[in-house]
Amino acid sequence: MPKPRPALPSRRGILTAGGALGLGALLTACGDGEDPGNGGPGGGPTAGKGSGPWSFKDDRGRTAKSDRTPSAVVAFVGAAAALHDYGIEVKGVFGPTETDDGAADVQAGDLDVGKVAVLGNAWGQFNVEKYAALAPDLLVTTLFDDAGTLWYVPEESREKILAVGAPSVGISVYDRQLTEPLRRMLELAKSLGADTGSTGITRAKKRFEDAAARLRAAARAKPGIKVLAGSASQDVFYVSGTNLSVDLEYFKALGVNFVEPPASALEASGGWYENLSWENADRYPADIIMMDNRTSAIQPAAITEATWKKLPAVRAGQVIARNPEPILSYDKCAPLLDDLAQAIESAKQVS
Repeated sequence: MPKPRPALPSRRGILTAGGALGLGALLTACGDGEDPGNGGPGGGPTAGKGSGPWSFKDDRGRTAKSDRTPSAVVAFVGAAAALHDYGIEVKGVFGPTETDDGAADVQAGDLDVGKVAVLGNAWGQFNVEKYAALAPDLLVTTLFDDAGTLWYVPEESREKILAVGAPSVGISVYDRQLTEPLRRMLELAKSLGADTGSTGITRAKKRFEDAAARLRAAARAKPGIKVLAGSASQDVFYVSGTNLSVDLEYFKALGVNFVEPPASALEASGGWYENLSWENADRYPADIIMMDNRTSAIQPAAITEATWKKLPAVRAGQVIARNPEPILSYDKCAPLLDDLAQAIESAKQVS
C-alpha cells in the first residue's frame, strides 16, 4: 500500500441477508445485454451506442473488452477525477469522496461529488447492490502492487463485484515514475472517447513539462536541500521511502535530494515507509517536509507533538502538502511539481 492508513477501521460486510437476495436479481438484470444508456449521475461524452467494439489492455496485461465503448463507468475516486479532467464522466465512485461536512475530498479533484453515486467513502466500503443497480460496463481503479490487486476493491466482496459482469481496468502506480501512469490514464481516456489533442489537454501537458523543467532546475541549483516525505497519525510519524511511489520516484529522477530510511527500516512495510514514534520524529533531519494531505492522515496544523514542533523544517515554515495518490491527469500533477520546485527555490538549509 502507498502509505500509512492510520487506524484503519475493520472491514464491514457490505450486504445484509435481505440485501444479498436483492443483489442476485440485480446481477441477473445486469447480464441481460440491455443498453444501460447514459442517464443518471455522471453521464459523459462517451455514450457508447453504435461505437463498435472497444478494448483496452491494462497494466495487469489483461484486455478489457466490450461490444461498444463503455458509458456506465464506475471508478476509484482518484481515477474518476483524472477521467473527469479529460472529459470522461463516471456514474459511480468508491474511495475517499466526501468529507464529514459533505465537501469533496482532496482525492476527488474537480468531481461534482453530488452528481455521482458514492458506493463507499472509506477503506473496506463498497456497496455491491448499489454498484449492480448502476448497470456498470467498466470498473477502473489503480494498482499498488505487482500482483494485480484492484485498489479499494474489498477482497471479501471482490468476487461479487466482478460477478456483476463489468470488465475491469487497473492502472499501475507501483514502482514506476509518475510519467508512466499519466500516459496510461490518458490512453484509457482516449479509448473512452476523450479528445486528447484538445487545446486544454495540450496546454495541461505543456504545464506539466514546464513544471518538471522548473523542478529539475531548482534541485540542481540547491543540491544541499534535503526533502522528507511524511505522514501523521495519532501515535506514529511515518517516513516514506522513495523507491515505490510514483511521485517520489519521479521527483528523485529530476534531482530532488530526499532523506529517507534505509532499506532495512522499510522492510516491515514492504518498502513503503518506516513507522517512528513521535519521540523519534527527528531521526531524519530535513530542510523541507512533504506531508500526506489525505483525510486519512492528521494534517500539520493539528499535530501537537512537541518533537514535531521542534523540527527545523517545521520551525522554518518549510512544510508543504503531498498527495501520495496523485490524481493522474496532467492538470492535477503539474501543480505538484511547481509546489515542490517553489519550496526548494525559497528554502533555507536548516537541517
